[in-house]
Amino acid sequence: MKLTAVELGKKIKDKEVTVVEATKACLERIKALDETYNCFVTVDEAGALAQAEAIQAKIDSGELTGPLAGVPVAIKDNMCINGMLTSCSSKILSNFVPTYTATAVEKLQEAGAVIIGKTNMDEFAMGSTTETSYYGVTRNPWDTDKVPGGSSGGSAAAVAAEEIPYALGSDTGGSIRQPAAFCGVTGIKPTYGRVSRYGLIAYGSSLDQIGPLAKDVTDCATILEAICKHDDKDSTSYAQAEDDFTSALVDDVKGMKIGIPRDYFAEGIDEDVKTAVLAAAKKLEEKGAIVEEFDLGMVEYAIPAYYIIASAEASSNLERFDGVKYGYRTAEYRDLHNMYKKTRSEGFGAEVKRRIMLGSFVLSSGYYDAYYVKALKTKALIKKAFDDAFAKYDVILGPVAPTTALKMGESLSDPIKMYLGDIYTVSVNLAGLPGISLPCGQDKDGMPVGMQLLGQTFDEKSIIRAAYAFECTKTYKRPDALGTVEAERGLA
Repeated sequence: MKLTAVELGKKIKDKEVTVVEATKACLERIKALDETYNCFVTVDEAGALAQAEAIQAKIDSGELTGPLAGVPVAIKDNMCINGMLTSCSSKILSNFVPTYTATAVEKLQEAGAVIIGKTNMDEFAMGSTTETSYYGVTRNPWDTDKVPGGSSGGSAAAVAAEEIPYALGSDTGGSIRQPAAFCGVTGIKPTYGRVSRYGLIAYGSSLDQIGPLAKDVTDCATILEAICKHDDKDSTSYAQAEDDFTSALVDDVKGMKIGIPRDYFAEGIDEDVKTAVLAAAKKLEEKGAIVEEFDLGMVEYAIPAYYIIASAEASSNLERFDGVKYGYRTAEYRDLHNMYKKTRSEGFGAEVKRRIMLGSFVLSSGYYDAYYVKALKTKALIKKAFDDAFAKYDVILGPVAPTTALKMGESLSDPIKMYLGDIYTVSVNLAGLPGISLPCGQDKDGMPVGMQLLGQTFDEKSIIRAAYAFECTKTYKRPDALGTVEAERGLA
C-alpha cells in the first residue's frame, strides 16, 4: 500500500505481486481504517475480487500490458458504474443504480483497473469540505479533526490514507486540486473537454471535469493518458489527438517562463502557505526556470462569477430529480406538485437547496441580465486575462487555497467563508484551463500545503513537466501522517 500506482503496476507485471493480492491488501486496509476516515460510500468486495481474477488472466495471456493493469482504483460517487450504487452522496439518489458506465471509468476498465468502490463527496459536488454528504463527513488522515477538502474529499483522503493507490475525482471549481492540497496528494484538473463527461452526474455542465488523484505526478500523468480519449457521446469532448503525457516527465525546466500572480499573495493568505509556495517557486528558479511576478487581474470577480454560473447550471441540472423516474420519493403526498416539493425538500441537503435557490434567482425574469449575463461577460474577461498571461508565460504558479485544511464545522457555519476559500481555483474552471496541485511543504501544525501550476488550454504537458521537476528536488518529503492511527488500530 506504500507503492504508487505505477510502481504497483510494474510489480504486478513482473509477477512479484498478483492482482488478487493487491486487491485484498486494499480491501483489508479499507476495513481497518475507513471507520475512522469514512472515505467510501460503497465497497464492492465480491465484485473487486472477481475483477482481479479476470484481469490477472488477461495479464498472464498478454492481453493487458499497460502500466495500470491490475491496479485497484476508487471512483468518486458522482460517476455512473453499471450495477453499482451511484448516489452523489445525496439522499435523493440513495437508491439509484445506473444501467451504464461513465466513459472515463470504462477507459480505466479497458486499461485493466480493478474498481474497488465509490468514494464519499460533498452532496452533488456542492461544497469544499466533504461535510455535506448524506453518508456523513470524511476526515483528513493527517488530522481527523480537520476536513479533507472537497468536493472530492473521499477520493483524496483514500489516497492519503493509503487505502487505495489512486482515485478519480471531478473538479467544478477546484474539487480535485483543493482536497489534493489539504490531504498532501497530487491531483490534475484537465482542460475542459479533455476527458469525457458522459456518465458524470452534472453539477455545472460548462465547468465540470474528471481527473486523477494519486501519490505523485508520474501516476497522475499515466492515469490521465488512460482516461483522455475523444467520446462521441459527449458533445463537449474535443477531437484533439491524444497526448503522450508521460513524455513530459522530464527533470528539466531550463528556460521555462513561470509567472506568479501578485494578486494571489495579497491579504487573506496564511503566511505558512505563502512561504511554502514562494519557496517552491525559488526551487524551480534554481533549476533554470525564469520566474517573474505579474498582475493577473480579474481575480476579485472570479468568486461571484463562478457561483452565479455554477448555481444557475445546477438549478437546471438538478431539476430532473423529482421522484418520478428514479431516486428517492416521499412516502406521503397529495398530488404531483406536492410530491415534487416534498421529495426535493426531504431529498436535498441544505447546501444543495441554497445553490438551487441562488441559481433559480439569477435565471429568473428581471434578474437574468443583471446577474447571469453579467457573469458570463466576466467569465470571458477572465479567460482573456489568462490568455494575455500565457502570451508571456508557459506556466502560472500559485497557491491552491489561502489556508491549509480547516477544522470540522468552520465552513458550514459561514457559507461565504467557504466560497471565498475557492478564490485561487474557480477562475481556472471558468477559463477551461488545466491545473495540477501537488504538495510543496507544511504549515506550523504539520498540515500539508499545496501549490498549483496552471497551463494554457490543452497544454497539460507544461504543467506536468514543471510539477515533475519540482517533485525531483525532493525538498518536500511526505511524512507518515498515519502512524498514530495505525498504531491505535493495530496496523503499525
